[in-house]
Amino acid sequence: MSEADDGGRHDGGTRVRDDGTPDGGTREEREPGAEAERPKPASGGASSDAHTKLTVWIALAANLVIAVAKLVGGLFAGSPALLSEAAHSVADSFNEVFLLAALRRSKRPADPGHPFGYGKERYFWSLLAAVGIFVMGGCFSVFQGVEALRSSGEESTSGYVVGLVVLGVAFLAEGTSLARALIQVRGQEGGIGSDPALRTVVAEDGTAVLGVLLAIAGMALHMTTGQVVCEAAASLAIGVLLLFVAFKLGADARDQLIGEGADPETREAITAYLDAQAEIDGVATLLTMRLGQDSLLVAARVDLAPGHESEKLELVMERVKAGLTARWPEADQVFLDVTEAPEATKAHTSPDLTA
Repeated sequence: MSEADDGGRHDGGTRVRDDGTPDGGTREEREPGAEAERPKPASGGASSDAHTKLTVWIALAANLVIAVAKLVGGLFAGSPALLSEAAHSVADSFNEVFLLAALRRSKRPADPGHPFGYGKERYFWSLLAAVGIFVMGGCFSVFQGVEALRSSGEESTSGYVVGLVVLGVAFLAEGTSLARALIQVRGQEGGIGSDPALRTVVAEDGTAVLGVLLAIAGMALHMTTGQVVCEAAASLAIGVLLLFVAFKLGADARDQLIGEGADPETREAITAYLDAQAEIDGVATLLTMRLGQDSLLVAARVDLAPGHESEKLELVMERVKAGLTARWPEADQVFLDVTEAPEATKAHTSPDLTA
């Protein structure tokens, strides 16, 4: 990128801080009335994290208690569906630990080794949580279902009443945890897609509620018909459900880890904002990448309109970057590269590219 792109440097000798303010003075001193364009820090990030952390702790406490109850009930009743649900709750408990680690580690400040911070830690630990659901939950549930189908003896239904009671309590606990997560989703800007930790909790709790209902249905049919195939089918259904949810969560985390860009609406709006600036003749290339939940990198190659003196380039770039960050507070890493666009590009601006 050009010298104007790297932290606001300019060959005129004036150095600009990362927030677009020259070292030689504040923006207000250099450009009266610019206070309205000063970038506004993203609000609610710390509060949202506190709410998410509480939601994860509630889910962890519920899953630990339920896992023990399901395991004891499953062993007592000899129920494959209940044992599958116990494995599901154990997997969810490990995943909540992963998510708590993600919330803590992603907030570490940037350092020379990680100049853009640690925001992507959330995506890494969310990926581990998806792997946990896949291996400990889905695979074990499928194994339990297959083993039940291969069983040649009649299954005893003694203790199934205890198992059904355990599942009833689990349904209430999982439903309470899910309700808590959904309440947070409704009150959070950006909804469920803006926070991978919250998205994982909602997926886990929603799957757990549906899994408990499947286990209850399988156990009840087993008691009524005396056929273990009913409960084996429930265990297999739970396993397939967990495998599907794990795959979806893993795919989302993968996209974010390898460099997911901003959504098309945001990219189009940023391009329109840059094109609307009087000093910019066109946007040759726009690159965006999510660096974390509240962090977005924006890099653009722009062609300046003719007639602007090079010594004023610094002030132009400063004002444009400040205005962009004011409109999109999550865009905390903005790089503008002034380039001479080819004639074809000037006639028809190329589509946005997303890193």
